[in-house]
Amino acid sequence: MRARLFTPGPTQVPERVQVAMANPLMHHRGVEFKALFDEVIDGLKYFFQTSGTVVSLTSSGTGAMEACVVNLISPGDKVLSVSGGKFGERWGQLCETYGADTSILTVPWGQAVEPDAIKKYLQENSDIKAVLLTHSETSTGVAADLQRISEIVHEHSDALVIVDSITSAGVLPFKMDEWGIDVAVTGSQKGLMIPPGLAVVALSSRAWERVEQTTTPRFYFDLRKEQAALEKSATAWTPAITLYMGLREALRMIREKGLENMWTSYALLAHATRQGVQALGLELFAKSPSDSLTAVQVPASMDGLKVVSHLRTAYGITVAGGQAQLKGRIFRVSHMGYYDALDMVAMASALELTLRDFGWEFEFGKGVHAVQKVFLESR
Repeated sequence: MRARLFTPGPTQVPERVQVAMANPLMHHRGVEFKALFDEVIDGLKYFFQTSGTVVSLTSSGTGAMEACVVNLISPGDKVLSVSGGKFGERWGQLCETYGADTSILTVPWGQAVEPDAIKKYLQENSDIKAVLLTHSETSTGVAADLQRISEIVHEHSDALVIVDSITSAGVLPFKMDEWGIDVAVTGSQKGLMIPPGLAVVALSSRAWERVEQTTTPRFYFDLRKEQAALEKSATAWTPAITLYMGLREALRMIREKGLENMWTSYALLAHATRQGVQALGLELFAKSPSDSLTAVQVPASMDGLKVVSHLRTAYGITVAGGQAQLKGRIFRVSHMGYYDALDMVAMASALELTLRDFGWEFEFGKGVHAVQKVFLESR
């Protein structure tokens, strides 16, 4: 049975990208890599919809988040971190680790932060230096109203808007410059459709001014070093060369299709999946669902860990389980990456078979039909 990957990172990698990464290795200080690197940086600016500076790092997405903190926040700076899931919590942990005066705005898991809650906080704390938040919370499947939040932050403070867009950039509508986002980060194994190992930080000119002022010690993640290397079409440190080879091809594919068309496609995949699981009598976990992934509540009569395991061992479908307090309570299905309509039909079919194996009562074929109906009506 062929394995199918539906985790929200790593996601499925296009064949074109796999072939590109199989090409002979090049020297990372040679002319060939410099040309590749320039094309990648230009493609990443399109990806984020920015004319600002884009820095790539050989690290995970968390490395990019840490780079934001050490380059933009000095010890003692007052910051607001929005926490509504495992990755929102990470912003706060990073800020506290590096000595920031960190306030946490806690949101119940499964819900999106209310923009007015941020507005109220900023009205009472005008000296905040940065607001850190997650656009698409991977642990809960929730999407925040990033555009409105950014407007509020700029209306009521001089704080930088620093965004974890790891599962939103390239997947959800994301317009960095137009929305006034100061800093955005992503990881390679999400909307960029390549394996894990690269991270990206996009910064506005306002953010770069802060980089020069920050007093936090930094070395590998010193973005000033990366900016200097950019001028030479290079990275500051040895890059993951094969991943850059794949990234160039993935960015070419994204340009060919067009970002707006990518956003529309992902929204359709997500909508079809949500219709399918609800047709089977299952409930969504997120109150404000992200189109990057669908978080599904496991019926109380079932062990969620066993459901995830059974999908993989019996039907070759790998999904992600819940994290922290959601462990065993939800499973998460990715839509970002290299997926199409028939992938979601296959996912719905395997889910029906699994639910049948666990004794769930439903009309067989109803979930698959609901998914198919969405795609038929969109033609």
